[in-house]
Amino acid sequence: MDLNLRKAIYSNIATNDQQQLEATIVDAIQNGEEKMLPGLGVLFELIWKQSDEQEKQEMIGALEQGVKQLQ
Repeated sequence: MDLNLRKAIYSNIATNDQQQLEATIVDAIQNGEEKMLPGLGVLFELIWKQSDEQEKQEMIGALEQGVKQLQ
């Protein structure tokens, strides 16, 4: 079975507006289900590709702070 997860996720969100995209992210995080992690990864990949270097550094800084809070 050839499953292209990215393509399926792109298809599912292709017509979503900002509110729908936010709801998708919030729902995935609040539910905390492991099966949602690949979808969040694909969404993050889209964000990363659209970001300039300063935005990427801000995301990395926020990620670092989040990781430190887990310790």
